[in-house]
Amino acid sequence: MGQPKKYDMKPIRVLQVFTILNRGGAETNIMNYYRHLDRSAVHFDFLVHRAEEGAYEAEIRQLGGQIFRLPAIHPLKIHAYKGAVKKFFAEHTGYDIIHGQNSELGVYIYEEAKKRGIPVIIAHAHNAPALRDYDLKFIFREYWKRRMRASITHAFTCGKESAQWLFGKKLASRAFLMPNAIDTEQFKYQPATAERVLNNLGKGNQLNLIHVGRFNKQKNHRFLLEIVSALRHLQPDFHLYLVGEGELLPEITAQIKTLGLENHVTLLGSRNDIPSLLQAMDVFLFPSLYEGLPVSLVEAQASGIHCVISDGIPSEAVLVNQNVTIVSLGESASNWAEKIAALDFSERKDVSEIIKVKGYDIKENAIQLQNKYLELLENHT
Repeated sequence: MGQPKKYDMKPIRVLQVFTILNRGGAETNIMNYYRHLDRSAVHFDFLVHRAEEGAYEAEIRQLGGQIFRLPAIHPLKIHAYKGAVKKFFAEHTGYDIIHGQNSELGVYIYEEAKKRGIPVIIAHAHNAPALRDYDLKFIFREYWKRRMRASITHAFTCGKESAQWLFGKKLASRAFLMPNAIDTEQFKYQPATAERVLNNLGKGNQLNLIHVGRFNKQKNHRFLLEIVSALRHLQPDFHLYLVGEGELLPEITAQIKTLGLENHVTLLGSRNDIPSLLQAMDVFLFPSLYEGLPVSLVEAQASGIHCVISDGIPSEAVLVNQNVTIVSLGESASNWAEKIAALDFSERKDVSEIIKVKGYDIKENAIQLQNKYLELLENHT
């Protein structure tokens, strides 16, 4: 394991920029790092763009971080938004690093930080949106991501495809890879935990499937429900657990009723016990339209369950080959269901060491991030 670099200075002050601090992939990833960093060496504060309290905010305050708020960025209210950004930086000085976790949406924060001479300005790539997700916002995102490149000093990414989408090929080739790392010990398969969770859920001797993700277009919940609807004809004794919240939740709840899946699907909402839940599952079903390198998929693979995922997910996200089945989004829901029904569930193994070897354990990566922050500041001075 690497060692943290020695330095004689006050803590590095990092401003983490998010949309909201709920249990999404980017948020969960930075919280994994935050818990394992030496907080006497690196101090995090958080700048968010929602008025409502996020799921991680109480924990952040317990760990010593402050949370500040800006209005949501909107194409028709840019002038007011830029004024709020300017006011924030006038009132909150002394940051060494801006770490933008909201990709191109941080463009005006990066520009203001540059004007004020903040030495390290990082944009972090988390997703690789596909043309199939094209809408009016896509036009603004394309403009903002090109505009922001002039203001950032460094590029961070979770994977190659995400970096190329946000930064372009030239800048992406220099991006620092910050893995969506997890505490592998939490996800190591424990039969006793699996039995306890199954008893609590009341769903023992059946096929248990799970999906973890925000209810939005990207996660493709409508198609996911079509898959399990088709699965009824091949494997009638199954149950699907949907973990997450989001704007499409009412629509998906209605679709569950329309398809007559009420006895096969349970909505679990936002959960803080994902490691335990995964112990009790057989299949992680993930038909996303696109992804960067999803934390939830790393977690699922670490737990040792079968993962049935779409070809919209980068191949670099596959860490435990023998437990991952990739299915094209062009295939029918029935074909997806057939592949799930054909899986062999006879033996489940502890694969946590594979995740560690692939470089996704948080303990080592937290040290690397801490050292990287220091390196960037030292190189600046």
